[in-house]
Amino acid sequence: MATHDNLIPPVIWAQRGDRLYVTLTIEDCKNIEVKFENTTLHFKGCSGQKVEYDFTLEFFKEIDPEKSKYATLLRHIPMVIVKKESGGPYWPRLLKDTTKVHWLKTDFEKWRDEDDSDVDESKDAAFEDMMSKMGDYNGLGGNEDADIANEDDSDDEGLPDLE
Repeated sequence: MATHDNLIPPVIWAQRGDRLYVTLTIEDCKNIEVKFENTTLHFKGCSGQKVEYDFTLEFFKEIDPEKSKYATLLRHIPMVIVKKESGGPYWPRLLKDTTKVHWLKTDFEKWRDEDDSDVDESKDAAFEDMMSKMGDYNGLGGNEDADIANEDDSDDEGLPDLE
C-alpha cells in the first residue's frame, strides 16, 4: 500500500533472492529525504519542475533498513533495498497491497526470474559497486551533481582577466 500527500513519481523495480532494486524516476530532485524502516520506504523531495513528492511505500515483507542504500542522480534515484530474509523466496509483488497502481512497473533491465540459472551477475556487481561509491541515507554523500561542481575544469586555466 502506498500513502501519499502529494504525487508519486514513476517507480520501476526488480528483485533477487536477497535484495530489491527500486528506481524513482524524478529529474533534478532536491531536498531529498529517504527513510527506510522495517516494512516501509518514506520519500520526500522536489523535482526541478517544482513538483512536490511525499509518499510512503509499504513493502510486501520486511527489509533491512541499515543495509539499504540509495543514490541521487540527475534523472532518477536508484535504490538497493536489502530483504530481511536474505536468500529467501522471491516476493510475488513489491507492495503489501494487492491493488495494481499505475505508477509501479517492472524494471525489465534488472529483472531476473527466481529459477534463472544462466544469469549474468556482472551487471549486478557493477551496479552494486556504483551504489557503494555513491553513498546512502546515513550522510555518506551520494550526489553526483556536487562531485561534478567541485571538479576543476581544464578550460578555466589561462583565460585573460575581464576589463
